[in-house]
Amino acid sequence: MVWLRRTTHYLFIVVVAVNSTLLTINAGDYIFYTDWAWTSFVVFSISQSTMLVVGAIYYMLFTGVPGTATYYATIMTIYTWVAKGAWFALGYPYDFVTVPVWIPSAMLLDLTYWATRRNKHAAIIIGGTLVGLSLPLFNMINLLLIRDPLEMAFKYPRPTLPPYMTPIEPQVGKFYNSPVALGSGAGAVLSVPIAALGAKLNTWTYRWMA
Repeated sequence: MVWLRRTTHYLFIVVVAVNSTLLTINAGDYIFYTDWAWTSFVVFSISQSTMLVVGAIYYMLFTGVPGTATYYATIMTIYTWVAKGAWFALGYPYDFVTVPVWIPSAMLLDLTYWATRRNKHAAIIIGGTLVGLSLPLFNMINLLLIRDPLEMAFKYPRPTLPPYMTPIEPQVGKFYNSPVALGSGAGAVLSVPIAALGAKLNTWTYRWMA
C-alpha cells in the first residue's frame, strides 16, 4: 500500500499544480504579465511568488522529498506552455504569451529543504525568502529576452478581454524606479507567511488522512 499512497501524493501534486496554472491563466495573469509587465511588475511578482510558494511547500512537506517543489513548478510551466501553444494555433505570434519563470525559484526552495536536512522551519523562512527574492529577477530576465511585451499588446489586442484589461500606455518611473527590487522585497516579506500557511495546510491534511 506504500506505493499507492505515494502515487496518490504525486497525483495530488499534478492536480493542484494544474489548477494553480489554470488560476493563473483564467485570472488573466499571464496576459497581465505580458501586457502590463513594465508598469505592474511588482503586483505580478508578489502574486506569482506567493502562489508558487504556498503550493510548492505544501507538497514538498507532504511528500517529504526534496525536488517536489521543482516538480510542482515544472507542471505549472508545462501547462502554461500548452496555453501558449493554443494561442499560437489561433494565429497569434509566438511571443504573444510570455510564460512566467517558476522553476529556478522552486529549485531554491528544494535546495533549502535538502541542505537543512528537511527542516520545515528553515524551508519556510529561508526557502520562502529565497522564492520571493528570486522570482522577480528571473522573470525580468525572461522579459528582457523577448520582444517588447507592450508592442505585442498593442499590435494584437485581445478580443475577449473586458475594457478594464485593455493595455494602456506605461508610466514607468511614475510610481517606482526599480520594479525588480520592489517586487523582490515585497515578495520576500510576504512569501514567508504564505509558506507558513502552506505548511499548516499540510499539517491539516495529514490529520484528515489519519
